[in-house]
Amino acid sequence: MVGLTVVGVGILWSGAAYLAVRTLEEPTFVIVEKKKGYEIRKYDSYLIATTKVQGTYQRSLNDGFSAIAGYIFGGNVAKESIAMTAPVQESVSEKIAMTVPVMEEGDSTERYISFTMPKKYTLATLPKPNNPAVELREIPVRTVAVLSFSWWATEGRVESKKQELLAALSRDSVSTRGPVQAAYYNPPFTPPFMQRHEVMVEVVLP
Repeated sequence: MVGLTVVGVGILWSGAAYLAVRTLEEPTFVIVEKKKGYEIRKYDSYLIATTKVQGTYQRSLNDGFSAIAGYIFGGNVAKESIAMTAPVQESVSEKIAMTVPVMEEGDSTERYISFTMPKKYTLATLPKPNNPAVELREIPVRTVAVLSFSWWATEGRVESKKQELLAALSRDSVSTRGPVQAAYYNPPFTPPFMQRHEVMVEVVLP
């Protein structure tokens, strides 16, 4: 009986996680081409709320998430709650990525943590953040290479996937521009086998 109860709770938990992710709005894109190990997508422009944080991988994610969650949960001049979207994105600052590509530098590492904003907003209509560390930006139309993966997004695993994507692009002679980003689509309670993560980098196509 206990076993059946545990299984039942597990199924309900998994189902709730699946439905939570399915209902989140995401940036719009079209798949340009599928390659071995990755795909190339063209994204429409979209808005982000972003903050620059410094520290280790997990500390940066926590601090960045906390700052922007505060903004969307009413920490703005309009005291307006903004709907949660997906994904939450992380990238090492471009200056560090260019000198020491996607490598960790302990507590000195600077990262950008970003939330995508709902499509109904423009830069003019998004409420201004109360926290000066939170910045609103528009990401222009761009073409990116994306590698998707599941299970836990640990620091080491994310780094490995970034290197895997760069190796595949090098193999195919695809030029890149800017740092490799990581994108996280699931709330923390999502079972690992249902988690969806991506690493992506802007590419320059002929």
